[in-house]
Amino acid sequence: MNLTAVPSFLPDPPVALAPLAGITDLPFRQLVASFGAGWVVSEMIASQDMVQAKPSVRDRAELGFDQSATAVQLAGRDAYWMAEAARMVADNGAAVIDINMGCPAKKVTGGLSGSALLRTPDHALSLIEAVVNAVDIPVTLKTRLGWDDDSLNAPDVARRAQDAGIALVTIHGRTRCQFYKGDADWAAIRRVRDAVTIPVIANGDITDSATARAAMDQSGADGVMIGRGAQGRPWVLAQICSDLYGTPAPDVPTGKAFCDMVSDHYEAMLMFYGNELGSRVARKHLGWYMDVAHTPRDLRGAVLTLTDPAKVLALLPDALIQPAQVAA
Repeated sequence: MNLTAVPSFLPDPPVALAPLAGITDLPFRQLVASFGAGWVVSEMIASQDMVQAKPSVRDRAELGFDQSATAVQLAGRDAYWMAEAARMVADNGAAVIDINMGCPAKKVTGGLSGSALLRTPDHALSLIEAVVNAVDIPVTLKTRLGWDDDSLNAPDVARRAQDAGIALVTIHGRTRCQFYKGDADWAAIRRVRDAVTIPVIANGDITDSATARAAMDQSGADGVMIGRGAQGRPWVLAQICSDLYGTPAPDVPTGKAFCDMVSDHYEAMLMFYGNELGSRVARKHLGWYMDVAHTPRDLRGAVLTLTDPAKVLALLPDALIQPAQVAA
């Protein structure tokens, strides 16, 4: 396909950071955006909790410095709450609203939202219509190939969503029952691409420029969404943008620059969440950064068990500045 021919709705370039619960918070989205990305998507926001003013939920939807590149993802099972939450985030400056119809977690599907909506497409359509009719900004949809191998209904769901006004659909190349097991089936996404005229984004197992190109070639998709591949490597979206679309290559940090980036991210999490919660949230990110830096096991254990932020920051240079080259 022609990688320079980007449909008008798509961000340019069409390389997106996926919504990941507990990961794509404001500090991480800002870091990814600072390297370069077509757009970033917030963590999944429970629509009813958002409207009913739970502070922790509203924090997840905080847009940050670059509202034009931020989509807010909403989840829920009730059309009223979905519409109200959509109005709220649109009024707060969101440029795009994404509907979660793909989360496979049992605590989400048990509440009849996320990928559980693939089992009730008529009800899913009512939620889509409620959100689309509630706002004047683009509404997108993220879903999976189907609930299981016996119900691969993503093409029909996408077609009906398009008819209801959805502007773009992202497909994770697995069923709900696969969770994250096995390999993402990028070729299966092509059935969705053939069913609709709106842009289609491929998602699942995309970790670098080679897998991004392969996913687009096999699926016919108009762009890619990267989730777990960005963990510990917030520059990877910018690298994909550069390799596939000719944007400026990111300055991938190594050595002291890598340590400074991690320290800044750590401090941003402390500022956003407060020291106690921020320290806990930061551990997974620090673990991914130490994977990239090939941190020795003893130093890794020390960093992840320390509770005093000052001591963590003091130890990071030893943990992150290794003779081994920081992987890009």
